[in-house]
Amino acid sequence: MPRALALNTAKVALLPLLLWQAVQVRRRALELPEAAGPRRAKVRPPRAREATPLRVLLVGDSSAAGVGVREQSEALAGQFATALAEELGRPVHWQLLARTGHTSGEALQHVRDTLLAPADVLVTALGVNDVVRQVPPERTLQQLQDLHAEAVARAGVRYWVHNAAPPMQEFPLLPSPLRWVLGSQAELLNQQLAQTLGDQLDRGLMRTPARLAGAAAAELMAEDGFHPGAGGYALWGRQLAEHVARRWRRIERA
Repeated sequence: MPRALALNTAKVALLPLLLWQAVQVRRRALELPEAAGPRRAKVRPPRAREATPLRVLLVGDSSAAGVGVREQSEALAGQFATALAEELGRPVHWQLLARTGHTSGEALQHVRDTLLAPADVLVTALGVNDVVRQVPPERTLQQLQDLHAEAVARAGVRYWVHNAAPPMQEFPLLPSPLRWVLGSQAELLNQQLAQTLGDQLDRGLMRTPARLAGAAAAELMAEDGFHPGAGGYALWGRQLAEHVARRWRRIERA
């Protein structure tokens, strides 16, 4: 892969500068806590057309854990579940397994170590920490597939949507060339995810909402400039709910 080769060559040539920039970013970064509140909940829309709940398992890193907002109701899990219940006109029961700093491999182990509630849908939000720690995309992809297999076997999951790595080359917190290196590796990971997950009946890939990238996203971000704020999580949650609702209706028709 020419792009992968060019990236690896750049990493070697720029290694001292990249290491120095990474240390400076870590020193300056504002560390925010994960959102408070229960990590299992039930949401019922005002006008439910169906009584049977759709059950969701969310697995991820700091973005799934709600870093950037105070409560889980403002975070991705709460916003997504509420929007999904409204989209489908039925209750949504959700369970969240997420920790700041988790790579896909660490999230897989978290799932293996946890008693899982039954789930129809698996939502994963992982990849940023794999990119930061320079985990090869092939290994990340395999660990995500292993996580999915675990959720199918132990929770009964029928549909899996993975949230692609965000465009890290547009993160204002990151200096250049570190921003370019991380963004390029994130895109390589997303290319492999797209080739493997695609738009299949039992799995799919969702890109980061466009409004959460670039300078225009500032009003939707938390004060650390890295995670979404309540507005960003609401936007992400709605787009994710629309995706899952469309795919779930297709599954029910199949």
